[in-house]
Amino acid sequence: MRFPFVLSRPEKLGEDHAGHAGSRAETPDLMLLSRTYRPSSELAPYVRRFYVFEAELPEEMVIEDFLLAETAFIRCLLKGDWAGEVAPGEWSRPGRTLFFGANELPFKVRVQGSFAVTGCAIRPSGWRALFDKPHHEYADRLLRLQDVWGELGNTMQESVDAAADDEGKIAAIEQAILDRIKQLGKPEPDLQMAGLEVIARTDSTIRIREVADACQLSPRQLARRCRESFGLSPKAVLRRSRFLDMATALRGFSSPTEQDLAALRYYDQSHLAREFRRFAHMTPSEFASAITPLQTAGLKLREESRFED
Repeated sequence: MRFPFVLSRPEKLGEDHAGHAGSRAETPDLMLLSRTYRPSSELAPYVRRFYVFEAELPEEMVIEDFLLAETAFIRCLLKGDWAGEVAPGEWSRPGRTLFFGANELPFKVRVQGSFAVTGCAIRPSGWRALFDKPHHEYADRLLRLQDVWGELGNTMQESVDAAADDEGKIAAIEQAILDRIKQLGKPEPDLQMAGLEVIARTDSTIRIREVADACQLSPRQLARRCRESFGLSPKAVLRRSRFLDMATALRGFSSPTEQDLAALRYYDQSHLAREFRRFAHMTPSEFASAITPLQTAGLKLREESRFED
């Protein structure tokens, strides 16, 4: 099944002011704008990036796109109508304060009319400080944050709604995260999984045995800890990373050297096509020309913080 897209012109990238990255896409009928922010030093072990994403669209316009997230996300809907496909043909609108688990497969989403959303990407290495169940129980799922964090989800949404600007909204999310860390009483990030984060983002073709050695874990220990923190097996994490590396290059957000491109090459064209069908439900050439504003924003967010650790 191929996802439909409604936009007709590729995104144009720009640099926003105030030291944070921004991207913008414009057509005669719409404007898309995203802004990303680094977390405070206190929250850097737990949060990769905060972001605000806005779109001014005709009210009758519908965007169907997909997400393929490496991390769990918290999202606060500020305006608009969002839905996620939780089963074939079954769309869910669980609320305004949402929790998305990491994705092993593309997660289809639909937005109608103008919308605005703010949120953050949760580091796998910070998972156990923020959640009392393993990540694999949430992979490829969309839930109300209240079903995961209880009343704290309502408190956070109220504070976000009351904030007048990006700074205030992000401060509200930061406070909720700090409160959650205090609730669970397990503030130490998982340094071995932090190491795996770096490996997955910078060396997606590495062998699992080498990953285990680098993390000072046995392959069995690595598999268990990876499912707990990333939601997937180590092999699935690296497989998804390799696809995202190639997708980022096709979108023009990275500047890989010839050596980097060679390392990303798959066994043959049929292997490459098979992976694109798995992770994007389209061929590489279709992906290169497709307009995917929500998924593209995720790729840009990923690339901006890829080499920061």
